[in-house]
Amino acid sequence: MIQTPHVDWFALSPSLALLGVAAIALLAAVLVPAGRRKAFSATVTFVGFVGAFVAAALVYGLSPDAATVISGSLARDRWGALAQIILAGAGALAVLTSYGEKTKEHVAEYYALLAAAGAGMLFLAQASNLMTIFLALEWFSLCLYVLCAIDIERKSRLEAGMKYLITGSFGSAFLLFGSALIYGATGTLRLDLIGRAIAERGLSDDPLIVTGLAMMLVGLAFKASLAPFHQWTPDVYQGSPTPIAGFMSAATKAVAFVLMIRVLQTSFQEDAHLWTVLLAVLSVASLVIGNLAALVQKDVKRILAYSSVSHAGFMLMAVAANNAIGGRAVLYYLIPYAAMSIGAFAVVAARERELGRDVSVEDLAGYGWERPVLGVGMWIFMLGFAGFPLTGGFIGKFYAFTAAYRHGWIWLVIVGAVATAVSLYYYLGIVRQLFLRSPVGAAGRPLEAGGSPPRDALLQIAVLACIAVTVGSFFGVQPLIDLARNAAGSLPF
Repeated sequence: MIQTPHVDWFALSPSLALLGVAAIALLAAVLVPAGRRKAFSATVTFVGFVGAFVAAALVYGLSPDAATVISGSLARDRWGALAQIILAGAGALAVLTSYGEKTKEHVAEYYALLAAAGAGMLFLAQASNLMTIFLALEWFSLCLYVLCAIDIERKSRLEAGMKYLITGSFGSAFLLFGSALIYGATGTLRLDLIGRAIAERGLSDDPLIVTGLAMMLVGLAFKASLAPFHQWTPDVYQGSPTPIAGFMSAATKAVAFVLMIRVLQTSFQEDAHLWTVLLAVLSVASLVIGNLAALVQKDVKRILAYSSVSHAGFMLMAVAANNAIGGRAVLYYLIPYAAMSIGAFAVVAARERELGRDVSVEDLAGYGWERPVLGVGMWIFMLGFAGFPLTGGFIGKFYAFTAAYRHGWIWLVIVGAVATAVSLYYYLGIVRQLFLRSPVGAAGRPLEAGGSPPRDALLQIAVLACIAVTVGSFFGVQPLIDLARNAAGSLPF
């Protein structure tokens, strides 16, 4: 008689909710009349992300003690549940910003893929087994590859999808080969048993372990857009549908960092003397390359892409600190960062729809007066990215600096402070264009003014929600820190 493992369906409920929604949206492509297909698919997908948000919140509340389920392949703990809450919220906002996209074909498929990608990310946030990690990574990556290129009539979309496919495949290959080496050295796929085997057998300096760990970190660095593995990020973000670029900037980075911390803390504490230094070097590289490259960009989406590389460096600073406050810092940081990323890309999407082309910094001249809600939102998001007070970005950076300082890396804090100062140039440059520049081009001719297309109510709701999270995470910092502290308690820091 075949013995099957017990399945904790409640722990799987966030992912299952989105999987069910993806199936319904896909059926809508053939069963729902064309005129109602978009509204039906978007509504169902939004409800699915909200349902996943609620389910993850329930899992968080009812999982005070960390445990593995389904033969150790998944973790039911508050670390994964809080990550799922962030991811589900990002997905719901991505649906709102996507509704105004002018997509003639594959509308239902678009929302089905978005829901499926979200399900894969939620599943990966719980993964505690090398096999489930790789499968979940490929699950959501394949969906994003297609979403980047779903508008096949535009060459930029196809180019973005192809570049993401190629570079994403490299990252997946590194992760897979690294996992194979780790399995070969320890004889197990479970993260907790890998850590136990390394400690009991003294394998911390084993060549297979060291090489496997390095390859896994390279694979995760590709997904998190860490320099020097970030080369795909500006081109893919610029060529992809803008709501998808925002979703990738927020959600992909969030799940990559959550997974990275779980893997390192659970399996490779014995090798902390190696990976802490490596991650600190990657943090510096991301801060330097991300900020310096952003200084010379004219396209707003490329600026936001390099900004995401820079913020990956700040978050990696907290990971490299290898302490509990670093884990809490990353979880807190991801909340305002996700809101600011999706909100900023939403404003760019609104301007793109008005102009019918890519948006440069010059195209934002006077936009704060034309569209006050969007202009004020972009202003708040830029100040949040720069780490100004009254935004969650300030607390997030301060928290990351504190983690590095507690580790004794004052030099890393200084690098982060200098990087923040450099970033003021391009963040405040966008703010200046929004409110202090009239809509006149460099050659003296008027720029195209917005206002002719109808205002996108759903996109504005998404921007207002992002503003609320960005500012609210500053004033409501203590409850969020408490959530992050309880979640970090699930891992063996």
